[in-house]
Order: sequence, then C-alpha cells, then structure tokens
Amino acid sequence: MALQGAEVLLYPTAIGSEPHAPINSYMHWLRVQQGHAAANVMPLVASNRVGEEHLPGPGAGAPPNAYYGGSFIAGSQGEVMAQVGAKQLEHGHPDADPALVEGFVTATVDLDKVAVERAAWGVFRDRRPELYGCLATLGGSKA
Repeated sequence: MALQGAEVLLYPTAIGSEPHAPINSYMHWLRVQQGHAAANVMPLVASNRVGEEHLPGPGAGAPPNAYYGGSFIAGSQGEVMAQVGAKQLEHGHPDADPALVEGFVTATVDLDKVAVERAAWGVFRDRRPELYGCLATLGGSKA
C-alpha cells in the first residue's frame, strides 16, 4: 500500500481468544501492527472488535469468542499515540491489558513531516518492485 501512495495504514480487525488454543494473542497482534507502521514509516490505525460472540450451530455451548478491543493509533515509528481503554500510556508504550470498552481515540499526525521522515530513512529508495513478481507465484518463478 505504501508503494502505491498510501499515507496512513488502516487495519480493521477482529482479534480475540483462540477457541482452539488457550493463548492470548493480544500483545502479538499489537506488536505486529506496530511493526507495519515502523517498517513503512507510516502512521497506522488499528481497530479491533470488543466483547463476546456466541456462535450458533455445532459450536453452540462452547466458550464464546472474546474480542480484546484495544484499538489504537500508531505513529510512523510504531509508537502508540492513542489507545482505546488504555489505563496508562507513557512514551508510546501500549497498555498490555486495556479495559474492554467500546470507544474511539484520535491523534494528530503531520503527514508532510512523516513524508520527509520516510524519505530520510530511505526505506523505499532501494526497493525494486519490478522484481516482486516471483513472490506472487507458488513456485517463485518469474510470472
């Protein structure tokens, strides 16, 4: 998206409990999103569902899917600028356990400043998208 001119990355998600495994994937999801922002030197808005969903059908009676919430806005270095339900947000560090609440947050980003920053990092300068074709094939051959 960045190579096509995007200035902000938007990631609507539905991340929560994993019914097949007793893991909490919240921090992994958060760090991956922060990585997208930092790797592209671009602000990112990640929205996530919050609450429980009971599935009908054969899975009825099983534990509900529990969505974490914790939607956030990351700056161009991946730092968390604002987070829904955060009890404490210092120096760009996200809350590892945001309150499960509905809501929204806002942040102000100077896109002109970010464009200068992105150019200074040179993350797109050395990319060769004309060579990416083989990545889109199963065998890795040129398409």
